[in-house]
Amino acid sequence: MPLVFAAFTPHTPLLIPAIGKKSLEKLDKTKKALDKLEEELYIAKPQVIFIISPHSGLFENSFVVNAHPNFVSSFEEFGDLSTKQNWKGAPEIAAKINHLCQKHDISLRSIGAEKIDHGVSVPLFYLTRHLKNCKIVPIGYSNKSASDHVKFGQILKEAIMDGNNRIAIIASGDLSHGPNTKIWVKNHFDKRLIKMIKNMENAEIIKLDGTPELKEAKECGYKSLLILLGILSGCNYSFIVHSYEHPFDVGYLTGNFYF
Repeated sequence: MPLVFAAFTPHTPLLIPAIGKKSLEKLDKTKKALDKLEEELYIAKPQVIFIISPHSGLFENSFVVNAHPNFVSSFEEFGDLSTKQNWKGAPEIAAKINHLCQKHDISLRSIGAEKIDHGVSVPLFYLTRHLKNCKIVPIGYSNKSASDHVKFGQILKEAIMDGNNRIAIIASGDLSHGPNTKIWVKNHFDKRLIKMIKNMENAEIIKLDGTPELKEAKECGYKSLLILLGILSGCNYSFIVHSYEHPFDVGYLTGNFYF
């Protein structure tokens, strides 16, 4: 089976040692969970990683795929001038995704940006330490409906299953956050969403779209999750939470989908 791995991760820049420094101690559960995911991803031996980020070029009515042949990450905007990494892209797979979106009448913007955002680079900082030759395909979501995001995920699945590469999927995003987020909403929304994922209540997850509860949570991982669930449609999987914590008024979920 070409699809060999799927996970959900947070992407706070505080996870980068040169940025987080002493704050990294408060993210110990998340760091250990990412270390565990890194081991599991290495065992899966992916050749290509699709990584879905909230910060990869949000457009109103179009999804995004980055077709650049090479990628670089840096964190100057967060005060870190030393942490830099490089990855190879997979423009041929990006072209296949573009073709399938045209076939299914889904609006997609194919971009060629060498610099990747922290929604992509933070998870990869931890997860690709021993996968130096693995290619990446950065993907961005849109402001379209929840059902459109699931459909886009199903198109990505078609692209995955139509090839011979071993593909891993990482949905990058944080759960409820913001200083104005009510504590009861944070606890309720995150716990409820995690329970839905565990129970494969995908129809109920889709119904969260546009609800006051979702808006109040101020999350940035919901649509990344929807795309991932579209990719996993038809799969019998179990979701295991490796960690969940919210030390800085942000919900950080790290988990693996086993199938």
